[in-house]
Order: sequence, then C-alpha cells, then structure tokens
Amino acid sequence: MTDDTISRRELAEQSRLLAEQTDRHAVALESILAILRSPRLDDRAARAMATDIAAATLVELRTANDEQTSTLFEPVVGAFARLRSDLRPLVRFGDLDVQFVEPPATGRALPGDVAFAARAIVRSAVLALVDEGESRRVRIQWDCDGLNLLIGIRDDGTGQLSVHDDSLRPIAERVSSLGGDLDVSATAGWGSTMAVRLPLDPPAMPEPLADNDAFSQREREVLRLVASGARNRAIADQLTISPNTVKFHVSNILRKAGVSTRAELAILATANARRP
Repeated sequence: MTDDTISRRELAEQSRLLAEQTDRHAVALESILAILRSPRLDDRAARAMATDIAAATLVELRTANDEQTSTLFEPVVGAFARLRSDLRPLVRFGDLDVQFVEPPATGRALPGDVAFAARAIVRSAVLALVDEGESRRVRIQWDCDGLNLLIGIRDDGTGQLSVHDDSLRPIAERVSSLGGDLDVSATAGWGSTMAVRLPLDPPAMPEPLADNDAFSQREREVLRLVASGARNRAIADQLTISPNTVKFHVSNILRKAGVSTRAELAILATANARRP
C-alpha cells in the first residue's frame, strides 16, 4: 500500500468524521428546539430534558472519533437501531410523526462508511422535512438485497420535492460519492418518495490530481480555495469575481478532475499537494 493511498484514506476518514459530527450537532439542536417548543412539557421539565439531551450529545461527540474509526462493519439492524436512537428525541417531541420499517435481520453487514452514509442521508432528509414544515408524517424503510442497501423515505407533504432541490444536494453528494443512485418521485398533494441505492462494496477512490497543467491559472486559484473549504461567496470575494463565475470555474474543475462533488475534489487536491 503506497503512502498516497494511505493519505487519501486518512483524508476521506477525516471528512467522514467531520460530516458525522455536523449531522449529530444538527439533530441534537433540532431535538432541543422540539423539546422547548413542546406543549406537552412545562418549562421546568423542558429545560431539564433539553439539558440532558445536550449533555448526552456532548459525551457522544467527544468519543465519536474512537467509536467510528474502530467500526469497520455494522449489522444492518444495528446501524438502523443507531439511526432510531439519533432521531428519538426529535421524533418524541417534534411535530413530525416518523414511522420506522425495520430491515431484515439476515441482511449483510454494512461497511462502516455505508452505514454512516445511510444514517446521514436519513437524518438530512428528516431535518429538511422539519425545516420545510409541510409534512406531518414520514416513513423510513431500509432493505438489503445482498449487494446494495436500499433506503426508502416517504412523506405526506405537498408533493413538490425534486431531485434538483437545494435541500437534497448534501444527500445527492453522499450518494454519488459511494457510487449509488438517488431517485425522487412526487405527486402533488400526496407527498414525495425518495429512493436511495448504496452499493455495499463502494468504488475505490480516484487517483490524486496528477496533471495541474490541465487547469488554467484562475482554475488553480479556485481549486486551492475549494480545497481549503471555502464556499463560493468567500472565493468570489477573495478573487474579486462574481459567485456565478466561481460556479463556472468549479464546474470545469470537477469535469477535468473526473469527480462529481466538492468534497471529492478537496480530498484529491489535498492528496496531490502532499505528493513529493
């Protein structure tokens, strides 16, 4: 195994852990807000429960790196149970009725990155529905066909959801990074259905960027800032160009690099910079 391969895996793991912590923060904050807003609790009880949630989440976040790094495979039922645990406070005290359909107990164990991505996808979808405020019920189902983890998420909202919606962009990027598929179907007035397929044997990461000559000087500048984690507005301000121009450059860079997301691009750019 080469040093480049190890470096790429380390970078991917760091990115995964950061995304996991971000999702856990979001779910914890939404859960605390749901508790504080709940008409079923008086002020004293709400404060006590919110404090308990915050304290428990803090402990989980402090130990998250050790737990996730050591988890190479998870039984599908165990991964689903962790998802239910993550969402339990939000489900209990929020306005969204979440129904869980258990996966088969005989399903193949999930690689750690697939289990993480599956939970992140569902959490992102639920948080998007909470923010939208139009849905009252959502049904979450996992299944496994031996080669893929199949995720189904159905809501009873306005039925206007599209695969191109900004709220689904983080989900689409996660699915794409694992070589999976995302399909969204909607019927006006009846709700939307999100179908996700995640291969249990994800594709190997692409090789680092090998030829910077493929990029123009401006594209190299944009690439450097993307790799640092800067968003389009910050890049535009620093380079004194418009956000639309930044989007144009990022699109060209993604195409030339042969990747589909900014996260993959940042990992490859950083790995390339570390090469001797």
